[in-house]
Amino acid sequence: MNFDLASQPEIVQRALAYLLQAWDIAKVWLLSPAAWSQFGLLLAAFLLALLLTRRLRPWLERLLTPEADNRSVFATSRRFLLIFVPLLLPLFAWAFTALGEQVTRQLFGSGAVIAFGKRIFLFIAARILVREIVTDPFLKTVGRFILLPIMALYALGLLDDSIAQLNEMTVRLGNITFSVMALIRGVIAGSILFWLGRWSNEQTGDFIERQEEMQPATRQLAAKAAEVAIFGLAFLLLMNIMGIPLTSLAVLGGAIGVGLGFGLQKIAANYISGVILLLEGQATVGDYVELDNGESGTIIKTTARAMILETFDGRWIVVPNEDFITTRVINYSDQGSANRYEVAFSVSYDTDINLVPDIIAAAVSRHPDVLQEPEPPDCELRGFGESGVDFGVEFWVNGIDDGKNKYSSDVLFLIWNALRENGIEIPYPHRVIEMRGPAPS
Repeated sequence: MNFDLASQPEIVQRALAYLLQAWDIAKVWLLSPAAWSQFGLLLAAFLLALLLTRRLRPWLERLLTPEADNRSVFATSRRFLLIFVPLLLPLFAWAFTALGEQVTRQLFGSGAVIAFGKRIFLFIAARILVREIVTDPFLKTVGRFILLPIMALYALGLLDDSIAQLNEMTVRLGNITFSVMALIRGVIAGSILFWLGRWSNEQTGDFIERQEEMQPATRQLAAKAAEVAIFGLAFLLLMNIMGIPLTSLAVLGGAIGVGLGFGLQKIAANYISGVILLLEGQATVGDYVELDNGESGTIIKTTARAMILETFDGRWIVVPNEDFITTRVINYSDQGSANRYEVAFSVSYDTDINLVPDIIAAAVSRHPDVLQEPEPPDCELRGFGESGVDFGVEFWVNGIDDGKNKYSSDVLFLIWNALRENGIEIPYPHRVIEMRGPAPS
């Protein structure tokens, strides 16, 4: 075929040149006995891979499927390997095709057809990986728009030429220069590395949380340290893969330092305050705290920047870590210590007040959650009011008098019942009205 391509654009000339090259290769393959034998070997390799996959896949699925309630590291690894079972067929076909390629090259001195089939099987494996195995939306997008086009170029034998073109195209950022190919390689490697880093961080965090003999603050600090180590290692590996020397990041590091000194000083202060809180254990997940502004709640989550409090009415309060260091915070929980509360009441002036303390102390002691240590319930005279004699009873409990716990309410019920049983009157206000002038008719 002869075409006059001089007047056509360069991209059209190149596309037609590739088409002509493909046509010449196809004619050679269709007319060559060696090519037909390679087609036969490709078919035999696929059928053998299909037969072996049907035999091995059920056995592998039974072997790699752990119990539903098993959350050990070994069980998690088995679940991770189980998702790659769909790759058995294309990988077996690729392996048998590679063996057939060695045979045909020794017998005929050529293996272009079977080598093309081997690359096709790898493309099929990549397609299964993207469509059926990868579930992360970002990784799926990377696989669909980067990995699959690269595998298609590899299957067609055009990958080397494409890589050469991309290596010639460079991008400059300040004093850092790298090729477009390095950028693509970095996106692929970075996606895989940080996906593996996130998965490793989740597994490490779950393992640390199961270590109940460790203090909660120590567990959180260990989890944060593991997270920093995992993603720091992933970043260093990514820089090495992209071929970017770490010394070239000195300018960027200086800019970040200036930013921390001016615009990001609050973020840095909160991050450092979070580390101090974890080390000292002043406040951790599960503690009930009251802030300097009067707001209170239970700490349900700690982050690098803030602590999240949940109030008893279901609201979440995000408190910067710095506030726990620089302001007054009352920690009622202190990892399970007791708290003292007081309930006030009054009795009539007609009452023998010497009997009241013993009656009330005995009544409050009957509450199942009231403690006898560090002190039993103590009823004290508070004063003489306008309508009655004022008393207060102090008692200790493990917990907070709010939410699901109604200690003050329960104690008031006990006081009411005890006073009624002993014939003691609870006063109500009395007022004396003085009327001047003649009485109304």
